[in-house]
Amino acid sequence: MAKIAIIYYSTYGHIATLAESVKEGVESVPGVTAEIYQVPETLPEEVLAKLHAAPKKDHAIATVDVLKEADGILFGFPTRFGSLPAQVKAFFDSCGGLWAAGALVGKPAGSHLPLGYRAPELFNMDEIHGGSPWGAGTLANGDGSRQPSKLELKVATTQGKSFAEVTKKLAA
Repeated sequence: MAKIAIIYYSTYGHIATLAESVKEGVESVPGVTAEIYQVPETLPEEVLAKLHAAPKKDHAIATVDVLKEADGILFGFPTRFGSLPAQVKAFFDSCGGLWAAGALVGKPAGSHLPLGYRAPELFNMDEIHGGSPWGAGTLANGDGSRQPSKLELKVATTQGKSFAEVTKKLAA
């Protein structure tokens, strides 16, 4: 059984919701299973409260061991001023030992993306939506009040399924 780790960071819940749809797509492929993990939070609770951050989901916290044990890894995270959030950078920095040992060489990884435009929902012009050739996405405003639409979640599900099919072939 091929195992895929879906690792995300989310302040307002958008990326966590997309991760759950990605998992649905992954697990639609026979012989593939997925677990969702969240990147450790580095902000104090009082800062999160001032940001009106959504409560954290009940997903396990990602560790370096999760990366070692998975056959494939999908990452999901928002942007912060054109870059990745500091929490994700800190998690990636904690993986230096894996990099030095070459422990992830040959392991498929991606970010919430529909491989090869496999999600026809990306072409839907009936509603405004996130997503691109490089990954599933969602449009969000600064206060987190807009959550992913059904169309955006379908794109994430399609991406999860596509990634699972490739990972299953590589893990065989």
